[in-house]
Amino acid sequence: MGSKKRESSSMKESVVEELGQLKKDIDSVVEDAAAKPLIKRMKKEKKKTDTEMIPDSDIQNHTNGVSTSSNGPKASLNSMERRKHRKVLAKVKIGANTKKIEAAAEKMDIDSKDDSSNENNESAGTSNSSSGGVLPEFHIGVFKNLAAADVSVREAAAISLVKELRAVQKAYEKLANKDEVEDKSKLEAEKDDGLNNCAPSLRYAVRRLIRGLSSSRECARQGFALGLASLLSTVTSIKLESLLKLIVSLLEVTSNMKGQEAKDCLLGRLFAYGALARSEKLAEEWKSDNTTPLIKEFTSCLIALAAKKRYLQESAVATILEMIEKLPIEAVSNHVLEAPGFKEWFEGATEVGNPDALLLALKMQEKFNLDYKFGKLLPSPYSKNAFFSADHLSQIASCLKESTFCQPRVHSIWPVLINNLLPDAVQDADSASGQISIKKHKKSRKVNSAEEDMERNLRCFSEVTVEGSLLTSSHDRKKLAFDVLQLLLPKLPASCVSVVLSYKIVQCLMDILSTKDSWLYKVAQHFLKELSEWLANDDDRRVEVIVALQKHSNGKFDCITRSKTVKDLMSDFKTKKGCLDFIKNLVTMFLDEGQSSEEPSDQSQTTDDNSEIGSIEDKDALVTLGTSEFLKSWIIESLPSVSKHLKLDKDAQFHVQKEALKFLAVQGLFSSSLGTEVTSFELGEMFKWPKSAIPNALRQMCIEQLQQLLANAQKGEGPHAVVSGVEANDLGLYFMRFLGILRNIPSVSLSRALEADDEKAFKKIQATESQLSKEERNSGLSTDANKLHALRYLLIQLLLQIMLRPGEFFEAASELVICCKKTFGSSDILESSGEDEPDGDDAPALMDVLVDTMLSMLPQSTAPMRSAIEQVFKYFCDEITDDGLLRMLRVIKKDLKPARHHNMDSEDDEDDAEDDLLGLEEAKESDEEETGETADSDEQTDDSEAVIRVDAVTAQLPVADGDGSDDDSDDEGMNDDEMFRMDSKLAEIFREKKNQAGGETAHSQLVLFKLRVLSLLEIYLHQNPGKPQVLKVFSNLAQTFANPQTTEGSEQLSQRIWGIIQKKIFKAKEYPRDESVELPVLEPLLEKYLKLAAKPFKRKKSAANPSKKKQSASWNRHKMLNSLAQSSIFWILKIIDSRNFPQTELQKVCDIFQNALVTYFDSKKSQMKCEFLKETFKRRPWIGRHLFGFLLEKCGSAKSQFRQVEALDLVTEILKSQLSSAADISSADVSKKMLKTHLPKLCHLIKHLVSNMPEKQTRRADVRKFCGKVFQILKTFELDASFLKSLEPEGHTACESQLGEVFLALKK
Repeated sequence: MGSKKRESSSMKESVVEELGQLKKDIDSVVEDAAAKPLIKRMKKEKKKTDTEMIPDSDIQNHTNGVSTSSNGPKASLNSMERRKHRKVLAKVKIGANTKKIEAAAEKMDIDSKDDSSNENNESAGTSNSSSGGVLPEFHIGVFKNLAAADVSVREAAAISLVKELRAVQKAYEKLANKDEVEDKSKLEAEKDDGLNNCAPSLRYAVRRLIRGLSSSRECARQGFALGLASLLSTVTSIKLESLLKLIVSLLEVTSNMKGQEAKDCLLGRLFAYGALARSEKLAEEWKSDNTTPLIKEFTSCLIALAAKKRYLQESAVATILEMIEKLPIEAVSNHVLEAPGFKEWFEGATEVGNPDALLLALKMQEKFNLDYKFGKLLPSPYSKNAFFSADHLSQIASCLKESTFCQPRVHSIWPVLINNLLPDAVQDADSASGQISIKKHKKSRKVNSAEEDMERNLRCFSEVTVEGSLLTSSHDRKKLAFDVLQLLLPKLPASCVSVVLSYKIVQCLMDILSTKDSWLYKVAQHFLKELSEWLANDDDRRVEVIVALQKHSNGKFDCITRSKTVKDLMSDFKTKKGCLDFIKNLVTMFLDEGQSSEEPSDQSQTTDDNSEIGSIEDKDALVTLGTSEFLKSWIIESLPSVSKHLKLDKDAQFHVQKEALKFLAVQGLFSSSLGTEVTSFELGEMFKWPKSAIPNALRQMCIEQLQQLLANAQKGEGPHAVVSGVEANDLGLYFMRFLGILRNIPSVSLSRALEADDEKAFKKIQATESQLSKEERNSGLSTDANKLHALRYLLIQLLLQIMLRPGEFFEAASELVICCKKTFGSSDILESSGEDEPDGDDAPALMDVLVDTMLSMLPQSTAPMRSAIEQVFKYFCDEITDDGLLRMLRVIKKDLKPARHHNMDSEDDEDDAEDDLLGLEEAKESDEEETGETADSDEQTDDSEAVIRVDAVTAQLPVADGDGSDDDSDDEGMNDDEMFRMDSKLAEIFREKKNQAGGETAHSQLVLFKLRVLSLLEIYLHQNPGKPQVLKVFSNLAQTFANPQTTEGSEQLSQRIWGIIQKKIFKAKEYPRDESVELPVLEPLLEKYLKLAAKPFKRKKSAANPSKKKQSASWNRHKMLNSLAQSSIFWILKIIDSRNFPQTELQKVCDIFQNALVTYFDSKKSQMKCEFLKETFKRRPWIGRHLFGFLLEKCGSAKSQFRQVEALDLVTEILKSQLSSAADISSADVSKKMLKTHLPKLCHLIKHLVSNMPEKQTRRADVRKFCGKVFQILKTFELDASFLKSLEPEGHTACESQLGEVFLALKK
């Protein structure tokens, strides 16, 4: 085509027009596959034209694979073959059109270069210019950019489109002879499209924009709608009537269209109407002619379109709303509302469930306040209160339920409803006031009418719509319910949280979250996450949400949902006001038992009718409580935790703790004989009780939580600082004052009547605590103040323990009072009657009595009381006597059943005691399984009764005379009769307990008691790491750990002992090293641990084929014992080193090591590790120097070659340690002297080794390596010449043959 000459101007115009036509066809194929079946007549014409333009050769080439003849498909071809043939023809047609375009473009490029005229080239677009070039250029490439995914590209394309078409239209309107332009134009704009006043390019653009709206390619609909709206709003010559006809004709849905094609055309019409509504064309039409029928026609078209498919309804309504926003009220009343089918559409909305009709009615009523009957969608006359009434919400329930069709998106009706339900003004007022307008006492509060209406409407909406319609339906509608609740949250006042989080909502949440496989599980989780974020910085909201969740779940929300939702919410209070409000709400829930749940389950029950105050001593099991009591138990447990995680100042925290304390004390300790309300004029407060009697279980829970609250307050005080005030933020002091005031009210009495002994102890504690508090204030910041403070809190805990377990602690209380009197010997503390204090020289030491008293309270005490005992022990442990310490250690070593074959006659024998100190002689095990597992936590002890009645046992124990005795003796301070009495008493108690509840319970109780005593020992070791008594504690703990009878069946006990030994003894910075630590005490310990380190692993003989689990457990225990022995040896040697004993005294220590090494080299039973010995010589070189000669002998005389090689390693390690210490002149002299002394032995050893080389290659290599190391060290100390001189000639010969260059280097 490029080789042809330049043709005439008219021929060029014809080619350009043909090029534009072909380009349009290709764009239609790529951009809009759905537009081709819409214009059947144009398709036939184009097919005829395209067929004529396709070369016969191309058709022939592409149809050879389909048909054997080049004349086309035969009539006899079946349907499949015809379909294939049509596809081939389509490909040929597209390819030929593309070639035609390219050829035409090439031809026009050549013509434009040769042509000297002023005609413009339009290769990139279509030229509508006449022969004189009057009309401006319009580039059709902008249509491609209108479909781009980038919004900025689409906007730029729309601007360019409008700009060019406006210029074309202005030029067209100025032409005198428009017919000539129309005749010469071959664009697809037709004479009967109604756009007679528009330029051909404009007519083409309008038609193409409308057709492009049906394309699903990228963002074609958005871009073409933007272009159409922009064009209609700027070019006034486009007639509205013609445009409506074009939309219907170009986007007509025919019966032979498939589903996707029909959907694309419907969406195209929707976008076309949306562009028309946005362009303000309708408003301009009404302004020019207020009687125009086009607005009604437009509205009817949208209503008809909405009726075709449900997915078109919401967008059609949005288009109508877009239109009426630009129309005055007269146009809406006379045209929109009077449109054909409009009224019928509203009337049938409630029957079919049409949420879009409801949305349109609400928006129109909200904007224009019309006096129009919208069927049953809106009440007549309209008002918000009438709309949100229960009756009307029930009428429109079907419309709201059907809004789930647009899932997962929320339908537009819901934000509109919520805006009407919760106006911004009411929310702002509530937020600004900072007060909750409607709370638990809302009946007595004055609220304005707007807030009342809002709450009433919200309640109706929640009950009828959310709970009645959505929650009772499908999963989709349940999801919609939670979506609606999330929309409510941003505007929801804190006072209305209880309305929204109702019983049914909370129950639905629990049902979903209790099953992770539920389809709605993630929906519920997301709702809780949004709820948590909504209340993150608002404690008022936090209070209402926690109360709602727990109230409607009977305190089981976290339990049922297996989450920590409520726990996390409670731990994040940020203000004092929020905490106090929360406590008030909890108290209200506890007292208002009729409102525990709006819709209680069938299992709910009232308080226990059979419970009588003070009639039952044992704690009632919580599993027997009804749902109301379970909620109350949660309330009781929650009160101490409110202030636990607070980050407030001390005053605010004390205020919060004080409010919780008053409630727990009133409900747990007291009852009223005159009604349920009592006023204290001294405190200026009124106290209330529930109408029905509180069960004993709940009263005991109150006392336990009161103990926990006091323990938390004591821990949170930090270093005690006495403040001279009335209460000085001392919660214990306030409690005792509060207790005394309430006991003085005539109509108030203790909830449990106390026996005479308990009553006496109760009063003693009150009086003693009062005097101790005075002493504490007078002590200032001294150490005595801390002791007094700890004793006061222990007395308070003991007083509550008397109420919790009557009849069990009065003796301990009397003894503790005596200890307080003797410790702080003021005559004002207590006037003793004399019977409580033993007189004479036989009176026990004060600290022994205090230790015995604390031990007697440990077995059956609660965790807070144990914490108070530990605090007292912390401040008094530096004064503890050896007898008191020994009593604690005897508890740790006590076994429930003694080892079998135990020889009582040998108990005092020194040798047998040493052999069995660490439990080295294992008792034969029974084939029967041992009793069961112990509890995992020492918190589970509240149900214990008489594990070890230490108060009864220790009361019978005489105190030792204090004469000096062996530190390792188990019976220090007690003779045989006393020990027998104690053992017999303990055995009797254990036997009684075993007969009552089984051996497992007795064993578990003993283990728990030991764990508690271990806590005290840990405190002692922490406070007194350098005292000589640490050796006693260490020896007993190690013996307990090694004895399988004392730790078997309790992994927790073993791990606890192991942890204490490792952390508090071996790794402690301080250790016993004063003059009281004597070498004769350490030597036996060293010998025993060396035996333990060499002890072989023995398989149990009780089972022929033990399981792998048991074998693994035995092996792990053996490794732990071996590690304990090695660490113990290192620790003992560290103590010996710190004392700087003379060499003569250290000889026995070396002898002990030498004896252990003799066994190591001569017996296969010794399993001592060579690495352990090497580490010992490395840490303590003086031991290696003493054993050097012995090891040189053993290197050649050991019974096995393996031991000989290990001896070489030990000798090498000793030589290394001597070499490393040679930097110091004095140490170098000592090392050189040692080597010189043992040089003959060393020469003999070298000769023996090289003359008797081992058979194995690895061991021969070890010998050569050893000899090389020895030669190197000899050179360092300049002893090589002496060595060679001492070495015999036979040794020289053997060294030269076996060592070669190594020995020759030494000789040189």
